[in-house]
Amino acid sequence: MPNEHKPTKKMADNAQKGIDLRDKFNRGGTDVGVKRARQIIDGGPMSDEDVKSMHSYFARHDVDKDAKSHDWGDEENPSAGYIAWLLWGGEEGKTWADRQREKIGD
Repeated sequence: MPNEHKPTKKMADNAQKGIDLRDKFNRGGTDVGVKRARQIIDGGPMSDEDVKSMHSYFARHDVDKDAKSHDWGDEENPSAGYIAWLLWGGEEGKTWADRQREKIGD
């Protein structure tokens, strides 16, 4: 039977913040990111495949923190990358996905 992984409240709070900022500034994230945010906000459970997808997303997008068009974490004028990062659960999402990914193995 496949594993089920439950996202944390902090991840859900970050995902909701991402949705709110995306609505306010009309940027950041894709439909996939919005779908992931809703999944996190709803409390999962998340499959091994979801965890692998999140782990890959964070690995690919860590470089977005270096963008110069907006300051990372600025909620008055957030970068699209910051909003997208929040949709996937933010820093807590990255830590969680890394930890869950280790449990899955290959």
